[in-house]
Order: sequence, then C-alpha cells, then structure tokens
Amino acid sequence: MLPMAAAAADGTRTVFAMGDGVPYTPSDYARLLLKLADEGKVKPDNYSLGGSVEELETRMASILGKEAAIWMPTGTLANQIAVRILAGSRRRAIVQAESHLYKDCGDCSQTLSGINMIPLAAGKATFTLEEVERIANDSATGRVVTHVGAIQIESPVRRRDGERFDFDEMKKISAWARQHEVGMHMDGARLFLECGYTGRPITEYTALFDTVYVSSYKYFNSPSGAILAGPRKLIDGLFHTRRMFGGGLPHGWPFAAVTLHYLDGFEGRYRKAVQTSESVLSALGRDPNFEIERIPGGTNVFRMRTPNANGPVYQGRLQQAGVIAEQPTGQSITMRVNETWAWASPGDLAARFRKGLG
Repeated sequence: MLPMAAAAADGTRTVFAMGDGVPYTPSDYARLLLKLADEGKVKPDNYSLGGSVEELETRMASILGKEAAIWMPTGTLANQIAVRILAGSRRRAIVQAESHLYKDCGDCSQTLSGINMIPLAAGKATFTLEEVERIANDSATGRVVTHVGAIQIESPVRRRDGERFDFDEMKKISAWARQHEVGMHMDGARLFLECGYTGRPITEYTALFDTVYVSSYKYFNSPSGAILAGPRKLIDGLFHTRRMFGGGLPHGWPFAAVTLHYLDGFEGRYRKAVQTSESVLSALGRDPNFEIERIPGGTNVFRMRTPNANGPVYQGRLQQAGVIAEQPTGQSITMRVNETWAWASPGDLAARFRKGLG
C-alpha cells in the first residue's frame, strides 16, 4: 500500500526525511483499511473494548514486558492517567521541564487531577537522582508534608530534538523510586525509535517503570492512539477512567488495526532504516558540500546545511530527486529518520542528496 508521493519521477520510491513515520493521505489510509478488512485483519470493538483493540493491547503488553495494557485515543490522556493512578493521594509528581506532559498539555494534570507538577532540568533531557532526592526531601520536611507520589521520564525528548534521557541516571532514579515506593511512569512515545539507536531491548527500559506509554501514530502510522501498559492491578478497570475523561471511543478498530499492521516487523525495518541513514550521513559528512549536525545523545533527528547552495532551492531540488524534507530555517534543514529510509540503498540515497545540489 503506497503512501503519498510514493514514487519519484524516475519511478523510485520517495524517501521522507521528515516525521517519525510514513505519511498517508486520507485515500491511502482508506485503501489500507479496506485491504486489511479484506484480509480478515480488522475486528470490530465496542467502545474500545474487544476486537482489534484488545488484540493490540495484548500484543503490546507482551512486547513491553507488562502484565496488561489499555488503548488510549491520545498520548496526552495516557500520560495523565498514568501519573494520576501512580500518585494516588500523594499529589506531587516530578517531571522534566521539557516534557510533553509539563509543556504541551495545558496543565491537564494540575487542572483535572489535582496533581502538582515539579519540573526539573530546564533546557536539558536528563535530571539527576540528586535533584530527585532534593525535591523529595523538601516535600517531606516542609511545614505541611506533601510527599512525591510519581516520577515521569520522557525519552527520547521531543523538545530536545530526540535527545535521550541518560540511561544510567534512569536506572539510579528507578532504584530510588522503588526503595521509597514512588511510582515510575515512562513517556516512551518514541521509545521504539530510541531502541533503534541504542540497541537495547525495549524491556530493558520498561522494566525500570511501573507504567509506560508508547504512541500508536508517530511511527505505527495510525491517525491517532496510544498504549498504556503496566501491572494488571493498575490497568484493569482503567476503561472506566478512560470513559470518564471522554476517551471511550465507540470504535477504535480503525486505529488499532493499522497499528497492528505496522507493528509487525517494525523493529527490523527500522533497524535497516537506521543503518541506511548512518551510511548516508557518513558519506555526506566527507563531502564539503554538506555539513551534518548530530544531536548529542540523540536519536533520529539531525540538521543538514548546504553551504554552497541556497537552502529553499536545495529543498525543492531534493524533492525532485526523491527525498522530501521540511522547509529550511536559513541554510539548515532539520531531518528525521523513519522507516522510509529503508526504501532505498545507501548509495542511491546519498546520490539523491547530491543530486539536489543541481
């Protein structure tokens, strides 16, 4: 099933150097759903219970190494509900200052769940155990005791261009949280992408957390959706909470069936895409016509400059050569590696980048 602009003028498949997944037009998506239905891979649900939704929940729980999982219509809802149930009556939660939950959700946890967000590490991806201990001590020794009930870690961090949370620090914080009975939640929206760069099994991350959220739409190409996984005692019954927040959609199968479709074999496809991209960037990095800027501790985001070519002109020529990229900022174009990078060989793809020079 072909996504939008899937073929360049010479018949080769277009590579998308933008976004984390495969872009689809509405008609492409409708054809994919019809194909899956004809193959018997779509099963109806009832208010997001049963059918393809339940099949996705079961698959994801197993992959993430958790007892159970529940489908959510958005990651915003998944994160908020996770922190809500982990915090319980202890109304403080430690988060990154650059996290999605703190900066992009309109104070949803504060407004709807009465949880006080304590942001750490402004301008960084990682906060430290020392910072956690300081906040926990301040909370416990104040004139009114207000214990920390939950810690959320997002990795990789979107607002830091895909920079990873330091894994060693993550392990220290997790051990401390277990010792002090503080709930741990991972915003792992792009966790599958991070694993493609670190080579760590996904369960090596998720074992450090009570609950974990992964996105269904960022690279599994569903129009929306998220999975929240964790212990059965926390996940069972959350469909009531989901509905209370307006997230009990009457039909979740159009989202779940496509997520399942792309989940099959994703890790292998993405590993190939990463390997292709690394070969391409290595080749272009030796070419004086290109300047490549990698994100320290990063994942699939990098910046490219063409010092001898006008940025917008280069972007247009690059598209004609079969690579679609974002609009440049000055001479710099921010690019992202997704599974479409595996649609071309390293040599062919490097040649396309050079062809864009004109």
